[in-house]
Amino acid sequence: MVTFLLGSEEYGVDVMDVREIVDLTDVTKLANAPSHVEGVIDLRGSIVPIVSLKKRFGLPDSAVEESNCIAVMDFAGVLTGFVIDEVTDVIRVARGDILPPLEVGSEPWMEGILSLGPRLVVVMNLKHLA
Repeated sequence: MVTFLLGSEEYGVDVMDVREIVDLTDVTKLANAPSHVEGVIDLRGSIVPIVSLKKRFGLPDSAVEESNCIAVMDFAGVLTGFVIDEVTDVIRVARGDILPPLEVGSEPWMEGILSLGPRLVVVMNLKHLA
């Protein structure tokens, strides 16, 4: 699992879905795109849509920092980039360690909650947001 920050909250995704992590780069805006779609980038000849998870979740936008990056995910051969604040860790997790999502406030993209000592990580399936 790859864990990352959005603001002060920590999230995680299956490392097998992550194709690569790239530096935040200039994004070409798309007319009439939803507000959470930042635009597209050219990633070595592939046009990749870029989604702002903060905007998608209604979190406050913050200033761009050096640690901001794009997690490029591969869902059955379709690439999508997600803007994240910072990668925090790459860890091995047993499926049984992920607790089911809460019934209140649960979303289709939420697979569950992982407790890592004092840290709680929201485990996501980003293909529901691509």
